[in-house]
Formats: sequence, structure tokens, C-alpha cells
Amino acid sequence: MTETDYVALADFRATLRQFLAFSEREAKQAGLTPQQHQALLAIKGAEAGKMTIGLLAERLILQPHSTSGLVKRLEELNLIYRIDCAEDQRKMALGLTEQAEKLLSALSSAHLDELRRVGPLLSELMARFHSE
Repeated sequence: MTETDYVALADFRATLRQFLAFSEREAKQAGLTPQQHQALLAIKGAEAGKMTIGLLAERLILQPHSTSGLVKRLEELNLIYRIDCAEDQRKMALGLTEQAEKLLSALSSAHLDELRRVGPLLSELMARFHSE
């Protein structure tokens, strides 16, 4: 490791943290916790009818019981619903309500704008790792 490597790693990590801080602020302004926002995004990003609590726990790096509580809170906020899982009738799949779709659309638009802003910097930092 060279001093340049350490500088690049530090800059890269700082830029990622800035994006995550932006994301947390946006979620809070929308009335969500960052974890709730991430759950909605994971559900939306999954193939329709495939996202279960177990898969969501994996995506969020949470224990299934913690994910169950998160899902319950999202249901109480009328942001998600459960449906029979097409592949396994013992499981329930998760879907987004229309309210969640609108909320997630606005949040995702803001996030894409921010990624377009920081993307070139992240690309530049990544290039530093390949230049040696």
C-alpha cells in the first residue's frame, strides 16, 4: 500500500459516506427511516411476487425477526402488503402500495440526481485503484 492508495481509499470512503448521509436525510424528509426506504427499494427492485421477509432480511443484512418488525411497521404505514408467494404457499411475498410507489419514485429521482453528481468523482477515485 502506498500513501496514494490510502488517500484514494479515504477519499472514496468519504464520498460514499456523503452519499449515504444524503440518502438518510432524504428518507427522513420523506417521513421514513433510512431502513424503511431501503426496504421499499429492495421490494421494488425484486421480481414481482418474489420478495419474502427472508430475502428482504438478506438484502438489508438483518435478522429475520428484525425484518418482520420492519415489515409490520411498513404495513401499518400502508406502504406494503403481503401476498401469497407463487413458488411456496408457506411464504408470503411483499408488494408496494400505490402510496409507497409514489414516495419511492420521488426518493429515487433525488438519489439518481445525486448519483449523477457524485458519479464522476467516484469513477475518478476508482480509476486511481487501477492505475498501478
